[in-house]
Amino acid sequence: MQLATEANVDESSALYSEDLAPIPMSKRTWTTWNYAALWISMSLCIPTYMMASSLIQGGMNWWQAIFTIFLGNTIVLIPMVLNGHAGAQYGIPFPVLVRSSFGTSGANIPAMLRAIVACGWFGIQTWIGGFSIYQMLRLWIPSLETLPQVFPVSFGLQTGPAICFFLFWMLNMYVVYLGVESIRKLLVFKAFFLPVAALALLWWAISAGNGLGPILKQPAKFATSAEFFAFFFPALTGMVGFWATLSLNIPDFTRYATSQQAQVRGQIIGLPPAMTLFSFIGVVVTSATTIIYGTTIWDPLVLAGKFDSKLLVSIAMIAVAISTLATNIAANIVSPANDFANLAPSKIDFRKGGYITGIIGILIFPWKLIADPTGFIFTWLVGYSSLLGPVGGIMIADYFFLRKQQLVLTDLYSESGIYRFKNGFNPAAIIALLAGILPNIPGFLTTIQVIPADSVPGWISHLYNYAWFVGFLVSGIVYLGLMRNVPMRIEQQQKPEKLTFL
Repeated sequence: MQLATEANVDESSALYSEDLAPIPMSKRTWTTWNYAALWISMSLCIPTYMMASSLIQGGMNWWQAIFTIFLGNTIVLIPMVLNGHAGAQYGIPFPVLVRSSFGTSGANIPAMLRAIVACGWFGIQTWIGGFSIYQMLRLWIPSLETLPQVFPVSFGLQTGPAICFFLFWMLNMYVVYLGVESIRKLLVFKAFFLPVAALALLWWAISAGNGLGPILKQPAKFATSAEFFAFFFPALTGMVGFWATLSLNIPDFTRYATSQQAQVRGQIIGLPPAMTLFSFIGVVVTSATTIIYGTTIWDPLVLAGKFDSKLLVSIAMIAVAISTLATNIAANIVSPANDFANLAPSKIDFRKGGYITGIIGILIFPWKLIADPTGFIFTWLVGYSSLLGPVGGIMIADYFFLRKQQLVLTDLYSESGIYRFKNGFNPAAIIALLAGILPNIPGFLTTIQVIPADSVPGWISHLYNYAWFVGFLVSGIVYLGLMRNVPMRIEQQQKPEKLTFL
């Protein structure tokens, strides 16, 4: 095994760039509390609130929603920690790690799958930020609501919100131009403001809803247990899918860890508790809207627009926009920029990768993805989990079961090393990936109504409700079967640091 401090990586290789280079131990400074803070910061975002509120809108009561969220985040924590091991051990990012399983060229396949999903999240966050600006401006400029329609009806996009969306998108691109360092102060602002704002919203909900008791007594809307489970399992898959992207590219962050324990403990402390606590606020506030307004309002921006005070709404919407900008750059630009850079390390840098992310983020029509809670969970969260679950299964099978946590670092950056496989592609990984995706395709097509629901057997279409789990297990098992006779070259210069959850 070669650690980052020991390896003589060929810097002239087409597979090498400064952004993808292994981080030496001397430059790894992230401790347990850095990772805990990272997850707390990323969990405190509007999509987390919307994820929780969508469960209430879908029919769950408060404790059912909280249990689903906690369970989903506890499950996704497992691949998060496991995939983070290689980053902390070798100092390498996600696009480099998957070269060991998919091949030096084949690594672009999972990298692009993950990057496209990140582009979708970038678009969603940009839409949220732009819509918050629209909610503020329409109070001061009422004519913004009645601008002539310029987009086709099929776009589902009104002119006023579209203008604010594109303005906010341009602001994001300007931050990309300035570089990631420019976002640090905004992240600090977010870390202080969002918890205060969330607690203020919780206080309002409890006060206006006549106390916490009536809010938590709001019943579930399912008539039978069969109806509940029909919603629960795809919802659980959606909760896992919420962080499915980060469960793959977590090495982008753990490569800076001072030790394995730092990344393991930090993620355990930061991820499930932060997601559950912030989601609880979303659940309580959404339940309260049923009492206060007689209808369930799952979108916090729509809710804020109902407040009477122009000044209060303006302050809240500006703060949401700034916080969203900080989250967007940190969570949805850095990683896909690395993925796009992996396509051509010598030609695509962070800035160009960020621009590519921004353009795809528009083309994905994010306003349609979050137009309703059903689409948000069943189409978006579950849909992309069917693509990323198989990648996670292959990565963990390769690193832990086949290679026993032993990688040849120099060969990860070599065009003629052991990870070249056949012309840079590992056929076993590609076949396993397709095998994991295939069972979920019929269910996805019936969900988006491309084919009639009765055109495929029910048990096949229902596999989509477990998309991440099905893909993860099928691809992992198929990969292990196809690779069982492939010789593994291992350099045991030093045993990997033991993975521990304590």
